[in-house]
Amino acid sequence: MGKVLRLLLGDQLNQKHSWFSKKSNQVTYVLMEVTQETNYVNHHIQKIVAFFLAMRSFAEWLEKEGHQVIYYQLDDRKNAQSFEANLKAIIEEIAIEKFEYQLPDEFRLDQQLKGFANALSIDSEVFDTEHFYTSRYEMKDFFEQKKSKSWLMESFYRHMRKKHDVLIEEGGKPTGGDWNYDKSNRKKLPKNHEPSSPKLYKKEVKELVDQIQEKGIKTIGKIDSSNFIWPTSRKESLDLLDFFVKECLPLFGDFQDAMAEGQWSIYHSRLSFAMNSKMLSPKEVIERAINQWEKRKTQIDISQVEGFVRQIIGWREYMRGIYWAKMPGYEKENQLNHRRKLPDFYWTGRTKMNCMKQAIDQSLDYSYAHHIQRLMITGNFALMANINPSEVDDWYLGIYIDAIQWVELPNTRGMSQFADGGLVATKPYVSSANYIHKMSNYCGNCYYSRTSKTGEKACPFNSLYWNFIDLHLEKWEKNQRMSMMVANWKKQDPKQKEEILTQADYYLKNIEAL
Repeated sequence: MGKVLRLLLGDQLNQKHSWFSKKSNQVTYVLMEVTQETNYVNHHIQKIVAFFLAMRSFAEWLEKEGHQVIYYQLDDRKNAQSFEANLKAIIEEIAIEKFEYQLPDEFRLDQQLKGFANALSIDSEVFDTEHFYTSRYEMKDFFEQKKSKSWLMESFYRHMRKKHDVLIEEGGKPTGGDWNYDKSNRKKLPKNHEPSSPKLYKKEVKELVDQIQEKGIKTIGKIDSSNFIWPTSRKESLDLLDFFVKECLPLFGDFQDAMAEGQWSIYHSRLSFAMNSKMLSPKEVIERAINQWEKRKTQIDISQVEGFVRQIIGWREYMRGIYWAKMPGYEKENQLNHRRKLPDFYWTGRTKMNCMKQAIDQSLDYSYAHHIQRLMITGNFALMANINPSEVDDWYLGIYIDAIQWVELPNTRGMSQFADGGLVATKPYVSSANYIHKMSNYCGNCYYSRTSKTGEKACPFNSLYWNFIDLHLEKWEKNQRMSMMVANWKKQDPKQKEEILTQADYYLKNIEAL
């Protein structure tokens, strides 16, 4: 075998990959910190730091295991700041005879590396990342074979449970008797309830932050350079997984939709960055959670563990399936024709709407918000305010530590913004202040009145909700899950309807002042 160069991307940090089972002095691994990846959207500073630290940790592990490694830090003299330029230089410098890489999870990188490999004068080969339960097009094939018009996650989720024998009894029946305990996962955090304090990792990252700033990389959000909190190695990731199953899993399902001031983590695992960078595999995470439940069935209800399993073997794999089935056209979907600019307060948190302020401030502080904060607060407002989904995509992709396009895009453009016309979500996820009050304590400290639809301090979510229904009324009349809302709107007094729409129009025209 001649000299082989193997590229590893920042989200391909899988120590269990078969590549690493054998050592060879003919194989060199290369990882690189490049502005190509920091600059395609405006990223949170913690996100960049987390990926670079995780990559450095992985490179150290490779070297300790006896593998040959080339690692370009951001400020290395040889670093040309793009994959292609760096790879060309390395291939020439050390006389590489074959180039190998793993399948990228983002379409843009897939196209770039495919084109690069095809243009090489040496041999090349691409390998699976050996991370996901499914292959790229497995879900697409599943629904096409069923001739399904609607790609319901629930039917795919049940198929996955059966195929991989996850929480399945003899005869193919679901453990506990039900497939889905979502109705048990919607509790508000009790007033004086104190969730477990989140497990944090205190690391000094000033040198790396300085490198990022010296390169002139534009970032958003905050960082404490002496106290970086996220896991950036497999050891830390396994430690966080252990903390979750022991301390948080017993109440995870109950409160996974809950929101509360000052409680940014609640019982969530916060394992998504570790998983999306592949430091942890979905299989080991699920197995660890189920094993803990089996040991503590008197303490952990089936609804807690099923809710967690559903997020990973169901929703996570489903999002990836949507992405690869529908790209590249999916990132241009805008079936509601929303065009408004994203308000500046998404970047600053300066808004009088307390729910928005809480969710955005938390995102800026931690590069993290859980799924209901993303869907029913920031996403909900953007949808009702008719924001251009491309601007919403860029915000979500940049601000969250776990955001890689394969998982961000279908969640944002499909689930949150209904821009795909209902492929992912069977109805638009919009709500008035009533839902927000039901699931959080945000409304109690708000400038606006959650009970008012019109007037100087009427909650913007209320009038925008009904304006959204009215704006796309013909579409919602054809949607069975929207029929009740449409009927409620139609039977309202015409004068009241006019006042609500006028209020919404005023708020939209003055959106930056909300």
